[in-house]
Amino acid sequence: MLFENQKTALPYSIFDTHAHYDDESFDGKRDELLTEIGKMGVGYIINNSTDLYRSAEKCLEIAKNHPNCYTAIGVHPETVETKGEPLDEERLKALLKQPSVVAVGEIGLDYYWSTEQKTLQHKVFRRQCEIANEMGLPVIVHDREAHGDTLEILQETRPKGSLHCFSGSVETALEIVKLGMYIGIGGVITFKNARKLVEVAEAVPIERILLETDAPYLSPVPFRGKQCNSSLIYYTAEKLAEIKGMSTEEVIDITAENAKKLFKIK
Repeated sequence: MLFENQKTALPYSIFDTHAHYDDESFDGKRDELLTEIGKMGVGYIINNSTDLYRSAEKCLEIAKNHPNCYTAIGVHPETVETKGEPLDEERLKALLKQPSVVAVGEIGLDYYWSTEQKTLQHKVFRRQCEIANEMGLPVIVHDREAHGDTLEILQETRPKGSLHCFSGSVETALEIVKLGMYIGIGGVITFKNARKLVEVAEAVPIERILLETDAPYLSPVPFRGKQCNSSLIYYTAEKLAEIKGMSTEEVIDITAENAKKLFKIK
């Protein structure tokens, strides 16, 4: 077992719609970990890149070695902020044609650390949404302290996709759902201070919710502060089941079917 008290050999197939197994913290144990959690009921993982080079290439390599792993390719808003580079559209489009790619992500807006490149963030996010539409792919959106601008760009471009690690209001969540998009919920919902997210989970239909980890980050209680992995979605599902008045198994099954439908995975 990876952790004491961790669920093992689950009789269903977890779908983690947002992870970062390309992260350096997994170096030296990545393959063994992915194999182990596959035996624990994790049937599907989407690794999200943060750039079009090292991160994208690593995510594609992981998918080649692990059949339960898929890939999202995109430029993260923090990458835009730190590098201030225009989007390499030709490289993005070429990478999106790789067999394991099922989405454009992780893309979006982030005003938490800096807004020095705010105009460029908007431009790169909007263009990646447009490219996703052109190529018939959904988007996986990062929105940190930029709810209004994120919603405005999504309303303009109207891609299919999901809002990763949703942190907005119930009102914003319902506007996202009106666009035909999904709300991504991870381990944060198990935290004591997650009242707003609990309200979102109550308001959004289960048919519009996806489960995720953001591994190696945001482990759910009782593993908060430890490195996260996709099998810990069980605890997120358990909390969501409590909120929805459903069984944990139902939540895992329904959200997995939601993800398969969105990302066109059989």
